[in-house]
Amino acid sequence: MTWRPQYRSSKFRHVFGKAATKESCYDGVPITRSVQDNNFCAVNPRFLAVITECAGGGAFLVLSIHHTGKVDPHTPRVSGHKGNVLDVKWNPFSDYCIASCSEDTTVKVWEIPPHGVLKNLTVPWKELQGHSRRVGLIEWHPTANNILFSTAYDYQVMIWNLDCPEQVIKNPVRTISHHTDVVLSMSFNTDGSLLATTCKDRKVRLMDSRSGNILQEANNKTHKASKVLILGNMKMLLTTGTSRWNDRQIALWDQVRTQQLRAKLHSGASSVLSSTFHVFVNGGDGNIRYYEISSEKPYIHYLTEYRSNLPQKGMGVMPKRGLDVSSCEVFRFYKLVTIKSLIEPLSMIVPRRSESYQEDIYPMTAGNRPALTAEEWLSGIDKGPVLMSLKPGSQVAESYSEMNKERGNLLDSRRSQSRPGMQQLAYIQDQLGTKDGKEDGSRTADDRSRTPISNGEDLALCSPPRTENELLLKFHKQQEEIRRLRELVHQRDVRVKQLELEIKNIKNSQAQSSDF
Repeated sequence: MTWRPQYRSSKFRHVFGKAATKESCYDGVPITRSVQDNNFCAVNPRFLAVITECAGGGAFLVLSIHHTGKVDPHTPRVSGHKGNVLDVKWNPFSDYCIASCSEDTTVKVWEIPPHGVLKNLTVPWKELQGHSRRVGLIEWHPTANNILFSTAYDYQVMIWNLDCPEQVIKNPVRTISHHTDVVLSMSFNTDGSLLATTCKDRKVRLMDSRSGNILQEANNKTHKASKVLILGNMKMLLTTGTSRWNDRQIALWDQVRTQQLRAKLHSGASSVLSSTFHVFVNGGDGNIRYYEISSEKPYIHYLTEYRSNLPQKGMGVMPKRGLDVSSCEVFRFYKLVTIKSLIEPLSMIVPRRSESYQEDIYPMTAGNRPALTAEEWLSGIDKGPVLMSLKPGSQVAESYSEMNKERGNLLDSRRSQSRPGMQQLAYIQDQLGTKDGKEDGSRTADDRSRTPISNGEDLALCSPPRTENELLLKFHKQQEEIRRLRELVHQRDVRVKQLELEIKNIKNSQAQSSDF
């Protein structure tokens, strides 16, 4: 008999967690002491939002992602709620838009200035009034723009369309009333057509996200689900919760038959588990376990564990487009350490010797462009996310309108085939003219909406270097950026000269043919 290894081969097997240094943490943050089972933190590539402890209403902080170190206790906050803030979520398609919900029964959507919150923000962009009890959870639709889901202690899930002129919206586009107790978590599939929920009544529900019709419903006497996650397009659900003996537990469900495939004990501690796909599973004890899910038995494969003696209150997760691909970072968490008033970034890194871009660990991921408008989604259309590559210098995949424009340009070029030489000339002139116009137009659009970025850092929001090593590091990064830009300019000049020469040759050949 041949010997077979007892482990499963995986490119992520040796992932390790790297906690940030003290200088790269956010110190002195008055993290909320609420007992609500939420993350209390939301992150995007520009800002970090964290719910804070305060008296007389609710508030949360919005900090620049690069503004690390000691946080001024008098830092301006977003403080428009009359009750404690329970959840915050960034709009996946705008780094300057964030939604919050509160014990005052409202949901508010805020527009954050490009340079951050410089004074207390009290007037929201939109205010959603429809729930009769405190709102505990909000989620943005993953592909449709300005569609927001909220659920409250009135057991209702409400769908809101923010594409309306009113500043105060009192009527949701739809209300889902199937739950008999408090909804504990919500999760969408990849294109946002399905919504999974867990509830205090121990049931896991899978429903159509637009109509609210229940497609599957199940529970298990040996597993009390707390959080749920739809695993992409694998037709599986992952839930975290507790067993009948109060042991923390994760379970995998068949999405079609709503049948539990496997349950796995996590540990004997009593805190609630939360989950993030690939899958990282963490509890309040500070440890994070990493699992890989497959479509074949035994389905759940343990990979590794990060251990820490600092328990976390909650955790924010950086979107894929905000990761540092040069260091092979596959996840970045922001741990809320209440006992130290500290927010600690934690990077999960795949060890690789090569410094080049590792395409095998960075597949195409969801970008920051919506695939649908709110009206298109409400009319019954479902589309997958607009994907982007994380490779430096790449752009988000083209939208459907841009594809239609290219088809129109292709038809115009076919019509010009009847004139000899004109098609090639038009193509070269298009390379010289319209390409520059597109780049200039994109630059002006970006300049209107956001501040410039260099080396992945917002120049207006970067904190100055505090030590000589940080100054030296930024100097080397700047020199590398200057060298790269010089190479790009040189390549551009060479290409322009080549195209000008080709235009001259084509014009000469046309003149000679006309003489004959």
